[in-house]
Amino acid sequence: VKQIIKDGKTPDDITEELIGSYLYSGGQPDPDMIIRASGEHRLSNFLPWQGIYSELYFPKDYWPAFSEEQIKQAIEEFDSRQRRFGK
Repeated sequence: VKQIIKDGKTPDDITEELIGSYLYSGGQPDPDMIIRASGEHRLSNFLPWQGIYSELYFPKDYWPAFSEEQIKQAIEEFDSRQRRFGK
C-alpha cells in the first residue's frame, strides 16, 4: 500500500485488482487450492490476499513425504467440492 501511495495513486484509483498487481505474486492467478502439509490447520499468513477464495487442504503428512498418490487424493477432493466464491 505504501508503494501504491508513492506511485501517486489516489483513493479513487485503489481497487482489488490494483492492490493485487502490487503483490509479489502480481500477474499470477490466485491459487485454486492451498495444501498445508503436516496436519496444521492454519495458513500462518501464507497468501492472505491471494488465497481468499482458495480451497484449503490439510493432510497430516509432512511435505517431503507427500507422495504422488496424496497429490491425486488432494485433487480428487478438490474436484468434489462446490466452489461458490463467496456467494
